[in-house]
Amino acid sequence: MGGFFGAISNRDVVIDVFFGTDYHSHLGTRRGGMAAWEPENGFQREIHNIENAPFRTKFDRTVGEMKGNLCIGSISDTDPQPLLVRSVHGTYAICVVGHIRNEEELIQQLLNTEDGHFEAMSGGRVNSNELVAALISQQSTIAKGIRYAQDMVQGTVSVLIMTPDKLIAGRDWHGRLPIHIGQDEDGCCVSFETFAYQKLGYHDAYELGPAEVVEITAKGWHTLIPPRDELKVCAFLWTYYGYPNSSYEGINVETMRYRNGEILARTDKENGVAQDIDMVSGVPDSGTPHAIGYANVSDAPFGRPFIKYTPTWPRSFMPTTQRERNMVAKMKQVPVPELIQDKKLLLVDDSIVRGTQLRETVEFLYENGAKEVHIRSACPPIMFGCRYLNFSSSKSEMELLARRTIYELEGEEGMKYVEEYSDGRTERGKKLREHICKAMHFTSLDFQTLDGLVEAIGLPECQLCTYCWNGKI
Repeated sequence: MGGFFGAISNRDVVIDVFFGTDYHSHLGTRRGGMAAWEPENGFQREIHNIENAPFRTKFDRTVGEMKGNLCIGSISDTDPQPLLVRSVHGTYAICVVGHIRNEEELIQQLLNTEDGHFEAMSGGRVNSNELVAALISQQSTIAKGIRYAQDMVQGTVSVLIMTPDKLIAGRDWHGRLPIHIGQDEDGCCVSFETFAYQKLGYHDAYELGPAEVVEITAKGWHTLIPPRDELKVCAFLWTYYGYPNSSYEGINVETMRYRNGEILARTDKENGVAQDIDMVSGVPDSGTPHAIGYANVSDAPFGRPFIKYTPTWPRSFMPTTQRERNMVAKMKQVPVPELIQDKKLLLVDDSIVRGTQLRETVEFLYENGAKEVHIRSACPPIMFGCRYLNFSSSKSEMELLARRTIYELEGEEGMKYVEEYSDGRTERGKKLREHICKAMHFTSLDFQTLDGLVEAIGLPECQLCTYCWNGKI
């Protein structure tokens, strides 16, 4: 994943972009970058590795040295950015968020043109920002170039560009990721997360539509290329990786998660299951609001039977290998024995992808005296690796717990019945849940239904991307 933040104003905005970009740190852990422009110094840029230190620490000095009334910043889980590009459209800085599945095909097409070439990174890869910039150069204007790139890319690409006199933002083809514009008395900003600019004194001004391209100046903004009608915003924004304070398509993340947990609890009540539990808890942190919603409807209180020790390892996915991430997640969990011993616990997880850390959490609770551990997932079983973002992408879809379980039960033939396996009311659905419970020592397991998730979000299902659950494009 990743995120970006930019601002243009009648005043210096470097400090705004510093804090605004830092507020996107939950979206990536590999690299951070900032670029600014002012008449005296022209373009300035810094990129740092943030795997072992937060963005705020790495760019603290930048705030005192970089100047400009135009500035953009990025958090990236992939390539270094922003890049500075000199092209037929002049010199500009570019940030890209998304996932390009047909990257090699596009690179080869461009290499086959006259004088086609790219700067290669370590391992021979091409920076996705440079690829998108090359696509943009195929058209007569930056705006048309962004639309061309959106057309050519299989996957998702949202773009933020800074020229010496304006910002240009383009939301991805289906609007899977958000782009918001904020405004104050001096200028405008562009952001993935709404709360990032609200904390800086900007107010909500505009949310781009799918594939819309907008030009932003200190005076305001106007649409260069109008939005498409087809919206397919990623539903995981609300269930998992969106920040609680943000809103997308006018729907707040935290309140959606409360509704989602309430629906889970309502379903359990209707089915008469897990009605004598002692405590409801969330795992990991983004599962907490789902759990609060569940507790609000159930007859059990919300509690925290274990606490994460975060001063030195605030985020479990910071290490570069899965083995290290699992180890850190385990070391962070500190039990509260009085809330675990002889208790029947129900944990609500934001999603169950591979299930490795969840299994270790359940074993940890049993080791500390839990009597029962029931598991609820705040979203349906993940059956397919994400085609459009980096979330839930895997080297093999057999890494996905639900997909692997189907294969163990029925082989490849089972993939014909994904809809049945997702539905806990069918025989196949019951077998999937029973099989996972036995393998991972859960007392019971259930998943939010797709209908329940859609209800909690509040948008029509046709406007949501649900590919990872049902494989429908």
